[in-house]
Amino acid sequence: MSFRTIGKYRWTICALVFFATTINYLDRQVMSLLKPMLEADSMFGLDPAHQESTYANIVIGFQLGFAAGMVLIGRWIDKIGIKKGYAASLLAWSLAAIGHAFAYGPFSFGLARVALGIPEAGNYPAANKTIAEWFPQKERALATGIFISGTNIGAIIAPIVVPWIAVHMGWKWAFILTGAIGLIWLIFWKIIYDAPANLLSKGKIQQSEYDYIHADQDRLTSKSVSESQSVPWIQLLQYRQTWAFFFGKFLTDPVWWFILFWLPAFLKEQYGLTGTALSLPIALVYSMTTVGSIFGGWLPAFFIGRGMDANKARKRSMFIYALFPLLVLSVQWLGSFNMWYAVCIIGIAASAHQAWSANIFTTVSDMFPQKAIGAVTGIGGMAGAIGGIIISKSAGLLFDHYKALGDIRIGYGIVFMICASAYLVAWLIMHLLVPKFKTIELK
Repeated sequence: MSFRTIGKYRWTICALVFFATTINYLDRQVMSLLKPMLEADSMFGLDPAHQESTYANIVIGFQLGFAAGMVLIGRWIDKIGIKKGYAASLLAWSLAAIGHAFAYGPFSFGLARVALGIPEAGNYPAANKTIAEWFPQKERALATGIFISGTNIGAIIAPIVVPWIAVHMGWKWAFILTGAIGLIWLIFWKIIYDAPANLLSKGKIQQSEYDYIHADQDRLTSKSVSESQSVPWIQLLQYRQTWAFFFGKFLTDPVWWFILFWLPAFLKEQYGLTGTALSLPIALVYSMTTVGSIFGGWLPAFFIGRGMDANKARKRSMFIYALFPLLVLSVQWLGSFNMWYAVCIIGIAASAHQAWSANIFTTVSDMFPQKAIGAVTGIGGMAGAIGGIIISKSAGLLFDHYKALGDIRIGYGIVFMICASAYLVAWLIMHLLVPKFKTIELK
């Protein structure tokens, strides 16, 4: 059936989620891009010997806020609904992003990062619930891949725009102007978004599209827990499905956190790149990840179209994506011949992560009814943030140690080995816990 026959309003909703995710990552990445300027302005302390550790602690502050936000906001969005919850989260993180401009040292800057992390976590439970509400199962991975590609677009825009603003207007304005973009998104969200049933009653979507979206409605509603009831965390933790998502995120999200916060620092330490010189290699990495996001959603749909059941299609796709990060084992060796070899390898690994993410998020709506999606997404997001905290703290200590010994590259090599193997380990654990992704019935 064509768009003309079914209707395409659901893709407008997907576009809104895509732009929210773009803004989310644009706001998040500003600090890492301005790290040399912030160091010079004493935002990471006065002692150069401890600035890497202080930077890591500030990154951890964001991740602690993000972890707390994932648990609290995910369940809160389940209660108050997508429209209000998404809007409140984005408003809060936009104001927190602007608030960085008013920091005056490591402590206040760290507080601004915590304040940013808590509401930024709301993007993912809200986005995942939105996709589950507006898309049938067979389109959900593709729609998830599209909205996740917003992380890549935000990460591409940031190294192009942020250094330019900082050079010409000062680093404070980089935080203010990027933070203000979210306030514009809120206008479009208020005008365009509503639940499918509400828009159908207002004549804004076709009956054919509403029926298409709800073709697998029986999968989204538990027979034992009504949509008006809240699902307690303690109940969700009794299911192996929750723990499969937990460990899948715990082991693989840290890789993305590391790329996001440490890639500019790696390029500076390894190749001496700073300021606008970082723009092209970072933009290339995240341009490559856009392909991974879309392909990650397309491949399982391709397998399903060839007659493979959804569980096998998802598992096979995730296994394929888990193999590509192994290339990271060669990043420093090949990078010693040419910087662009290292940049491309990191881009491939980051692409594989986004492809993996498009599917691991979709496993939640594969395994849980609609009412639990926000809470389970929050639990997994919290696990990923905890993993990110561990890798950030470890990286900061490793890099300070090996910098003092005169060869910080050894520290990067250790972290790259961890990143390379994380996805295969995560895939194996998820497979052992949940041999088949299927919807559970909440008691």
